[in-house]
Amino acid sequence: MHAVPLVSVVIPCYNAEQYLAETITSVLSQTWQDFEIIAVDDGSTDNTANLLRSYGSKIRAEFSPNRGASAARNLGTTLARGKFIQYLDADDLLRPDALEKRIQALVSSDADVAYSDWQRLTENQAGKFLLGDVISRRIEDVHSDPQIALFTDFWAPPAALLYHRRIVEAIGSWNESLPIIQDARFLLDAALMGGKFVYVPGVQADYRVHKANSLSRRNPIKFVVDCFNNACQVEEFWKVNGGITSERQATLEQVYGGVARFFFEHDRPTFYEALAKIHALNPNYLPAGPRSLRQLSKLFGYEQAEAIALNYRRLKNFTHSFTKKIPITSA
Repeated sequence: MHAVPLVSVVIPCYNAEQYLAETITSVLSQTWQDFEIIAVDDGSTDNTANLLRSYGSKIRAEFSPNRGASAARNLGTTLARGKFIQYLDADDLLRPDALEKRIQALVSSDADVAYSDWQRLTENQAGKFLLGDVISRRIEDVHSDPQIALFTDFWAPPAALLYHRRIVEAIGSWNESLPIIQDARFLLDAALMGGKFVYVPGVQADYRVHKANSLSRRNPIKFVVDCFNNACQVEEFWKVNGGITSERQATLEQVYGGVARFFFEHDRPTFYEALAKIHALNPNYLPAGPRSLRQLSKLFGYEQAEAIALNYRRLKNFTHSFTKKIPITSA
């Protein structure tokens, strides 16, 4: 008889007392009971540490200075004993059959990552979380190449993913140089390391969407900087692992182009860095869209086209703001 595989559930915690008990309960309520919970308190200043201690031997609690979620996950991974590893943010939830269904999928398919559908829990003005959209997507719906799909438009929260230990070991560690998009990069790293993915239908995770507390919303500039640094790292990886194919080049141009558009307005030196990366790939670069920007680029060059587009947006915003101040009276 085969031994029942152990799952290690790694939960990074930082000032998470408001949601952490519900998150841990969602693990303790799993139909698959062969698991260990490793909760890493990342230097919390609220009651998180005491809450973790209150669980006694039900969980393994570790305490470290505040170094960020990736560092906390890396510490938890070094302590994990399971054949499978479930990363779980301290405010998200697993549905009761999540581990069981994902383990069955990984074992039967010999895949490296199982991913499921998930549902948003959206915070309203009163601070209550209500059931929101169900996200049901397959990686191949985005692109036939998982590396390109996960580099561009496919994302799922850690709660919707279960990793086989062998792919975690192949990846090595969570990328601490990308603090905003760290979870997206870890999933992408699984693809870059040649991981095989298996889709498990059905909602198996709940992902909290806070009104104004997401890292990308709090600091959009840092988010786009992360996207730029991530693209630079992926480009270097591709150069030595299969080379820059035409599809990879188009994908890099797409990502660098989005970065350049953002930073033309917000940080001109970084715009020029992104533009240099684009021109190194394609000296004759034209943006794929919007159509007006592409046409302007053909006429005036890309940089001048961005200047025209920015002035147009500013004028449009000014006009909209001005007309809102004009009182409208009826005859």
